[in-house]
Amino acid sequence: MDDLLQKTGYELRGFKRGDSVEGLVTEKTKKAIYIDIGGKTEGMVIDREMKAARDYIKELNVGDKVVAIVTQAENDKGQTILSLKKAAADAIWSEFEEKLKTGETVKVRGLEINKGGLVVEAKGTQGFIPASQFGARFFGQMDQLINQQLEVKPIEVDREKNRLIFSEKEVSEAGLLAAQAQALKKIETGEVFEGEVTGTMPFGLFVKITIGKKEEAIELEGLVHISEISWEKVDDPNKLYKKGDKVKVKVLAVDKKSGKLNLSIKLLQPDPWEKIEKKYPNEAKVKGEVTKLAPFGAFVTLEPGIEGLVHISKIPAGQSVKPGEKLDCYIESIDKEGRRLSLGLVLKEKPVGYK
Repeated sequence: MDDLLQKTGYELRGFKRGDSVEGLVTEKTKKAIYIDIGGKTEGMVIDREMKAARDYIKELNVGDKVVAIVTQAENDKGQTILSLKKAAADAIWSEFEEKLKTGETVKVRGLEINKGGLVVEAKGTQGFIPASQFGARFFGQMDQLINQQLEVKPIEVDREKNRLIFSEKEVSEAGLLAAQAQALKKIETGEVFEGEVTGTMPFGLFVKITIGKKEEAIELEGLVHISEISWEKVDDPNKLYKKGDKVKVKVLAVDKKSGKLNLSIKLLQPDPWEKIEKKYPNEAKVKGEVTKLAPFGAFVTLEPGIEGLVHISKIPAGQSVKPGEKLDCYIESIDKEGRRLSLGLVLKEKPVGYK
């Protein structure tokens, strides 16, 4: 045997569990796949490993080159047992990557609902459809999609992070999305629209605006970030607006590639800091309300959108202030660009060394 191997130049390989091996499919039956991997005998894919990679195996033919993982270096018959699960997974991810490039659709099956959307199974791999990526016909009805097939498009494929995101509305509302993309191209930064609040979230408001007239009208949705709702600090948008409220918005930015529209409400209101130096000159006496306490002092609101800080060093020892309390203060300094206002307390009896 050794002489024969030496004459032919064929080198037998030894394997261990976990090895990645490359070989050629030599035979394919209903119960097994035989692969020449350069060992004493052909490698075999059998039993559970056949089932685990059944869709991949269906496409294999004799002579195809494959990469397999050794699960058993040698059984009692001297055979090397292989797995094609990794090869199957790689093939599936490659297919999704290709469909992402071409825009082709795939069929998935609903598995379970979570607060963000629907978890789905796609060719044996788990993926996800965010709630925002469903067409209008499925709003409030996602629970009916468990174990149901859906036609979707991949919109994010990240093999390393095992992240697979699909869109249903890019299939069911393809025509509408195309029309919205065209309408989005006509919108310019700085334009003002009458809109309607379609949803409130902890991070801001979703607002719907309409482009065009009557039959040609197209509705687009944009986000008013919490920082763009008011010149005042907003902690909960839901306390200021509710679904259906009419609002006027200004376009901050248009991302024509992603289809996102960033809007502002506060930019259509006068900026209280615009003329602050004239309204609140240094040393001017003012009255405000304590809105928040911090380890370094007290924040005092003089008017909506104008808040100053009384540093703790300006609060005499033994004197305490609390939220909601009205205070007599004076303007110590103004940083207009940084939107910072320093205040001092007006005291009836000034401690030694206090201004």
